Parts: sequence; structure tokens; C-alpha cells
Amino acid sequence: MLRTFALPVHSTKCTQRPCQPAALRCATRAFLAAQGTAALTLLQALATLLTSQSLKIAGLTTPPPPSTATTSTKRERRKEARPGELLEAALDLFVEKGFAATRVDEVAARAGVSKGTLFLYFPSKEELFKAVVRENIAGRFAEWNNELESFVGTTSEVLRYCYQVWWERIGATKASGITKLMLSEAQNFPEIAQFYQQEVILPGQALVRRILERGIARGEFRPVNLDYAVYLVLAPMIFLTLWKHSLGACVPDSMEMTPEQYIETQADNILHGLCVRPEASAGTSASHDPSAGTQPSPSSLTPSSKRSRTS
Repeated sequence: MLRTFALPVHSTKCTQRPCQPAALRCATRAFLAAQGTAALTLLQALATLLTSQSLKIAGLTTPPPPSTATTSTKRERRKEARPGELLEAALDLFVEKGFAATRVDEVAARAGVSKGTLFLYFPSKEELFKAVVRENIAGRFAEWNNELESFVGTTSEVLRYCYQVWWERIGATKASGITKLMLSEAQNFPEIAQFYQQEVILPGQALVRRILERGIARGEFRPVNLDYAVYLVLAPMIFLTLWKHSLGACVPDSMEMTPEQYIETQADNILHGLCVRPEASAGTSASHDPSAGTQPSPSSLTPSSKRSRTS
């Protein structure tokens, strides 16, 4: 029960010194505030007791507190997702600012963690960059080689599919900015350049070479210098990367280019030069070893094959 308190009433004949009005008002407010706080606390306790008793009468129980196991599971999931969040933040900043200008504390801040947490997963900015490249480009070559092995169409279809897949999975994504970054900064960071050469450039060239060798071995492509034909196939990809991240900003809107249409046009031109023509197939297919990477000598070519090489 709440106690009732009565303030002492001073007689008009009191001989004591009368209280000052302002002091009396302050004391009264403090007293009432204290009583109000006590009453509120008592009412809250009473409400909790009544709620608990009502649930028991209804055959219900109060909800249990959150399980520590559930909390631990959420924390583990968050920890497992952290490397991916760091790699995504790093990709954004590397493409936006370049390798030299990107700081690891910026990456950590964008991922919502401390710099110390970032270093738990990636000991340096160089290792962070390498992980970004492996996640977005280098780690895909095994998948692409498997697709080439299982492809059942013609080699012309393989090449068109190669361009399409590259654009969808790399070219049209932020990952294409990595190529532009390497073109700009490779000479300033020899270790990064060496890494990119080993894990991206050489596997990419090897994959394209396998496609060309497939076409020549099946009699679909004419013999060509494979060392240079590889660059012929890769050139449209490099151009599109530069267009997307640099050159496109310098071109007026009236000259805007559709990447898919550009790829289709380049594929047509390349295949027009690679594919064996009926009148040339008899004279050239048996005179050149496609794995040698060199052109057949002019004396070994028939007039019709010479026309096919210069057209």
C-alpha cells in the first residue's frame, strides 16, 4: 500500500521563523517527484505480477529468453560472411580509386569492420588485391575450361559463347575494372604485375589458344599463327573494358555503343577470317601443324589459299 504523508501545518501563531515561499515550493516538488517514482515502480511490479499470473491461469508460459546457441550461430554466420564483405568492399574501392590510392582502413570502414579485423583475413593490401582477383577472375578458369571440354557445338559457336560469357560474368560487372587498373598501374607494382600475369593473362591466353586449336584440328578454322591469333581474339575484350571504364566518358552520346552489338560484330569479323572456305579447305588443311604457332611458307600455299589468307 502507498503511504500517505501529510505536510506539517504551521499555526499562524507559530513563533518559529516562517519558511521562504521559493524554498517551500522546491521541497514540495522534490517530495512529490519521489513519491511519483515510487508509485510508478510499484505499479510496474504489480503489472508484471498480474501478467505472469494471467498466463499461468491460461496455461501459457512467458517466452524464454534468446538462446545462447542461437546468438552464437548468428555470430558464426556473420564471421563466415566477413571475408566476402571485405572482398566486395575492396573490389569497389580498387576499381574506383586504383591500387595505389586505396587504403586498407577505407576498405575496413566500407565493410563495417576495424582495420585489425581486416588484417586477420588478409595480411597486406597486396594479399587483399590478390584475393579480389582470384575471387572475381582467376578462380573462374577451371569452370571455363570444363565448359570448353563439354561443349558439343561447332568451334564458331564456342567462340561466340566465349565472348557472351565473358561479357556477362566479367565485362559487364565491376570486375572488368581490374583489367583497367592493371593497364594503368602494372609498371608501378612489379609483384602485382607478375601475379596477374601468372593467374590471369597466361590462363586466359591458354584458354583462347585451346579454342583456336580445336577449330583447326576439326577442320573448321584455317591454319593461323596461334601466338598472334590469341591477341586477335582478346583485343575486343580489352577494348570494351577501356570503353566501359575510361574511353566511354570521352565520347559524345551520339556515338554511344551497345557492348553486345559490338561483340557480335567483332565475332563475325574474326570468324570470317578464321573459318575455312570451301575453295580453300583442300589446299591448306594438311600443310600446317596448328600447334607450331607459325604460318605455312608462301610456297606451300595454293593460289586459292593465298586469296583466303589476304581476304
